[in-house]
Amino acid sequence: MTPHLIASDLDSTLLNAEHRVDALTRDTLRELSRQGHVIALASGRHYRDIAAIRRQLEIPAWIISSNGAHVHDPQDRVVAETLVPAARVEALASLPRPDDVRFNVYTRERWLIDAEAPELLPLHAMTGFTYDVDGMNDLAEADVGKALYIGAPTALAPLEATLRQRYGEELHITYSAANSLEVMQRGVNKASALSRALEALAMPTSRTLAFGDNFNDVEMLTLAGHAFVVANAHPAVIDQLPHATTIGAHHESAVAQTLRAFFALD
Repeated sequence: MTPHLIASDLDSTLLNAEHRVDALTRDTLRELSRQGHVIALASGRHYRDIAAIRRQLEIPAWIISSNGAHVHDPQDRVVAETLVPAARVEALASLPRPDDVRFNVYTRERWLIDAEAPELLPLHAMTGFTYDVDGMNDLAEADVGKALYIGAPTALAPLEATLRQRYGEELHITYSAANSLEVMQRGVNKASALSRALEALAMPTSRTLAFGDNFNDVEMLTLAGHAFVVANAHPAVIDQLPHATTIGAHHESAVAQTLRAFFALD
């Protein structure tokens, strides 16, 4: 048996409509891990958030968090980390924005937000990970891997334009969902993080399977030897990845179904 690296986004890809791991997905990943394949959970979520999902899966998975700003191996050792410079974080925090757009930062240990946003909590109900409301007045030593603006797409579009105009050469700007505009240091994405894992494992990209649904997955899906997009993916993402195979929707356990067929588990 030749081991493969299986990297999957979480929300709207591996997780179901309730942002949870269903039984088929859990059992499939456990069996593949038992057979010697390497699992990587690659998400825009915070490391602690993903680690809680890994504990529920009960597998020794790699964790690529904050869209690749942090890479942890199955023993929780930091393999790679790239932070947003403090001065840039402060500039992002002070960027004018509509009152209903929430500014967030993911530090190494915490999720900070500028005001209460209870509508975000159901997304993290499975893990119990939650935000701390913060005035964002002291970010000089916050160790930020990712900053993000959460709001209506119509409110985020002008913010995105401003960010690209001012910082397009210095920062990596993407979306993980239509309402989540995310900012990392230049060169940080899921593909660069996955490359670090492959290097540590001495595995070629040809033995990588990757699954995703949104713009923050494009680089990873481009890198992978076998790329799969779920049917519910953003249409523009599907258009950008003509080499990728479109599979079923996330609420249909499409990742698990595809893996079971690929590795002949049934």
